[in-house]
Amino acid sequence: MTSPGPGALRPRLPSPLQPVDDDRFARRGVRLLVKRDDLIHPDLPGNKWRKLAPNLRAAAEAGDRALLTFGGAYSNHLRATAAAGRLLGFRTVGVVRGDELAGAPLNWSLTRCAADGMVLHFVDRATYRRASDPAFLAALRDRFGAFRLIPEGGSNALAAQGCTELGRELRGRADTVAVACGTGGTLAGLAAGLGPGQRALGVPVLKGGAPHFLHAAVADLQHAAFGGPRGDWSLAADFHFGGYARRTPELDAFADAFEERHGLPVERVYVAKLLFALTALVERGAFPPGSTVAAVVTGTP
Repeated sequence: MTSPGPGALRPRLPSPLQPVDDDRFARRGVRLLVKRDDLIHPDLPGNKWRKLAPNLRAAAEAGDRALLTFGGAYSNHLRATAAAGRLLGFRTVGVVRGDELAGAPLNWSLTRCAADGMVLHFVDRATYRRASDPAFLAALRDRFGAFRLIPEGGSNALAAQGCTELGRELRGRADTVAVACGTGGTLAGLAAGLGPGQRALGVPVLKGGAPHFLHAAVADLQHAAFGGPRGDWSLAADFHFGGYARRTPELDAFADAFEERHGLPVERVYVAKLLFALTALVERGAFPPGSTVAAVVTGTP
């Protein structure tokens, strides 16, 4: 007997698209919208639902009983995969970056994963970088048994295909659709789903070679998912604030003020950086007067 498909989770689709009355945009003649993908599902919010759903469906159809994936100590993707396992009856294994965490008390994020039944396997950073190494994956199968592999961040060809629906929901609704990026799967699918004349803008939340890495990753994902490039997309770098999950007083002050001004909860790892980037870009005149910008809210605080 196979596990039920992701439709059994009753997602809220399409997610709401809400206007935001922000004077920083209004005085430039730009309209700001927020795409509330954080409201899709309480346990699999935002792009986690869109990327995991096709992978869960494929696992159920193939009769797979276990999912194995990768993530850091505060990974939204690990939490979403663990929740999906609990709700749909899959056994889940999370390979966690950082063997020094193995003997320490679990943080709130990993505690949630464990509570949802995920087996946590801690590895050092050098080993973690071998996530696609066949020998390493064979060793994991020897240890944990058969599993369906879902890559870090959930980004693969199926995930990119799943995210095309996000673009379709936004066809004709905005000139630019922006999303924060970690591994590139959401941007790859979003761009493919948008209509003519629309563009997708990715805001990397990683430091270092992230723009170069992400550009190659998105191109590779589109090739795997669609056979080649799709849509008009680009990256806006320099808004990572020091790297993944890094924050500064400036970013925190911006997010606090945005929440107070608009009553919209702002997730700090991805969404705060996205909204900060758009606000900085509109003040630089990056969006033409009369245009509409939509920000995709991909997660909850």
